[in-house]
Amino acid sequence: MWQRIKTAIVLIIIVGVAMFASQTPILIAPLLVFGAIIAAYEWTKLMPKWRQPALFVLLVLALTVISLVFKITWLFWWAASLILWLMAISWVRAFPTHTKWYGKKLAWMGAIILTAAITAMFYLWQLSAWWLLYVFLLVWCADSGAYFVGRKLGRRKMAPKVSPNKSMEGLAGGLVTGLLLVIGISVFKLQLTGVPLIAFVALSALTILASVLGDLFESMLKRRADVKDSGTILPGHGGILDRIDSLLSATPIFALGFWAIQYFGLITI
Repeated sequence: MWQRIKTAIVLIIIVGVAMFASQTPILIAPLLVFGAIIAAYEWTKLMPKWRQPALFVLLVLALTVISLVFKITWLFWWAASLILWLMAISWVRAFPTHTKWYGKKLAWMGAIILTAAITAMFYLWQLSAWWLLYVFLLVWCADSGAYFVGRKLGRRKMAPKVSPNKSMEGLAGGLVTGLLLVIGISVFKLQLTGVPLIAFVALSALTILASVLGDLFESMLKRRADVKDSGTILPGHGGILDRIDSLLSATPIFALGFWAIQYFGLITI
C-alpha cells in the first residue's frame, strides 16, 4: 500500500507540473508523447503474438506527433475512437463467446484509441489545464464512488466474465458521485442554466459511462492475453495502461462532445 501511495504522489507531482507550470506545451507535449510510447509498448503485450512491438510503437509515435502538430486530424481520431468504443460495448457483453476482433485488427484499434486519447488530452489542456483536470477528477471521483458503493452494496454483476468485482450498484454510485462534481462545477463555477446546463451534465454523465467501458475493455484484453497487469513501470500500480484505461475512452468522448457544445454556441471559452 505504501508503495502505491508513493508512486501516486510522484505521478501527481509530475502531471501537475507538466499541466500548470507553463502555458506553452514545452512540458505537457513531451509527457504525452512519452506516455503514448510506453502505452503503445504495453498494448503489444495484450495483442496475440506480436513479433515486432517496435513497429507498433513507432506507428503510434508517428501518429501522435503528426496529430499533435496538425490539429485538423483531431476530430477524425475522436470520431473513429467513438465508433470503436460503441463496438466495444458488444465485445465486452459477449466476452469470451465472440473474439473475432482479437487479432491483427487490435493493432489498428490500439493506434486509434491511443492517438485519440493523447490528442484529446492536448486539446483540453490547450483550452485550459483546468479542463483537462476536470476530466481527470470526473473519472477519479466516479471510480472512487463506484468502488466504495460497489464494495458495500454491490449485488448485480455488470460484466462478471470480464471484471467480477464491478456491479450495477457500483456504477450507480459512481454516476452519483461524479455528477455531484459536475453539478458543483456547472452551477457554481460555470454558472450554466437551461440547455447549456443540460448539455454539459449529459456530456459529463456520458463521459463517466465511457470511463467504465474503457476500464472493462482493458480488463477484457488482459484476460484474453492472460496477464495480470499491462506493465511494471509504475511500482504498486502496474503499467501506464492500467492507470489510464478509463481515460482512453473518457477523454476523446468528452473532447468531441465539448467541441460540439462550443461549436453550437452553448458554452463559450
